[in-house]
Amino acid sequence: MKVFVTGAAGFIGSHLCQRLVGMGCHVIGLDNFDSFYDPEVKRRNLSSLMGSTQFDFAEADIRDEHVLHRIMADPIDVVVHLAAKAGVRPSIEDPMGYQDVNIRGTMEVLESARGFGVRKVIFASSSSVYGNNRKVPFSETDNVDNPISPYAATKKAGELLCYTYTHLYDMSITC
Repeated sequence: MKVFVTGAAGFIGSHLCQRLVGMGCHVIGLDNFDSFYDPEVKRRNLSSLMGSTQFDFAEADIRDEHVLHRIMADPIDVVVHLAAKAGVRPSIEDPMGYQDVNIRGTMEVLESARGFGVRKVIFASSSSVYGNNRKVPFSETDNVDNPISPYAATKKAGELLCYTYTHLYDMSITC
């Protein structure tokens, strides 16, 4: 199985890539090493994978359609979309930056997947979509219609885009 993982150098992404390679999957990872988390830590996260014949890596941005097209032109079985501009508080200072990366970037990933016939996509949302919900633990049936930060709103928008692509293009997308 060939799996494309965006946000591959983060904590979750790197561990997922390691697990997938360990299961015998061929993994293509992509990350732009955004400085919200220390880029050197992210490089260390990937260090054990970099010599593997089962792992290829592209240092690039999810908004770069040319890179996405180049990766997906060689048939991909599943896209795991973890990449995002992270951080609730910083999103209040830079809402347009968050919209650009998290919404436009997700659109680029979905459009590329659709265009190259990738039928399965997994999208990583965020617990921030639950807003001021005081009920703990959260449930997937809880209301998520009132985000309280631009970051949360972009992750909710990503969920809605995934739902739309599932409906319009018969893609199997899990959020």
